[in-house]
Amino acid sequence: MRVKIVSIFPEYFVPLELSLIGKARAQGALDLSIHDLRDWTHDVHRTVDDTPYGGGPGMVMRPEPWGEALDALGASSARLIIPSPSGRPFSHSMAAELAGEQDLIFGCGRYEGIDQRVIDEYGGLEVSLGDYVLFGGEVAVLVMLEAITRLLPGVLGNAESLLDESHAHGLLETPVYTKPASWRGREVPEILRSGDHGRIARWRRDQSLLRTAARRPDLLGALGEGALDKRDVALLREAGFPVPDDGVAK
Repeated sequence: MRVKIVSIFPEYFVPLELSLIGKARAQGALDLSIHDLRDWTHDVHRTVDDTPYGGGPGMVMRPEPWGEALDALGASSARLIIPSPSGRPFSHSMAAELAGEQDLIFGCGRYEGIDQRVIDEYGGLEVSLGDYVLFGGEVAVLVMLEAITRLLPGVLGNAESLLDESHAHGLLETPVYTKPASWRGREVPEILRSGDHGRIARWRRDQSLLRTAARRPDLLGALGEGALDKRDVALLREAGFPVPDDGVAK
């Protein structure tokens, strides 16, 4: 995968040399380059913003440097992603979709955002991390890029780690434990030490369902038809959680 990032603060992306993303770059799974938007300005002050038409507070990023940068970086043959609080919510499924792309360009807005004509010109996908506002798009790009990169083939040492993690199947991940078996009077659940793989699998499924129902009931409501079996339904109802009718296996 080839990824290009455009920002007025390229220093934000030093962490991309670290950990598994740095390893993915070293191994060639991720071809990443970072570009300073100000390199496409032509005045002594390297200006990238101006006052908004129609009035209002703040400044808006001008279209000219963005247009020159995106043309030079080949935006016509890449997927352009713009972090924005007014964009589509970022999710595991979106990360998986973007992980299938060959070329991505991330455009990091600042101030009141990027002139809308830039986004329209290049068909940019505006993406939001949540219902809040950041100083700029750099932090959001770091989050999205980590979520995307870990889904690329060969990046994780154990690919099975992707199978049961939160959101992979619409549910939150089960609680996890390691040694020692007892810590400060708190015990690892006996079933996880039993060696009975069938019981362990069912326990993990139960815990995942209960955790999702307690913390993210909206995810249960979004499960597809037949996603819950009779045991799932009995578990949730016994615990006092509502069960979506269309998610129950017939």
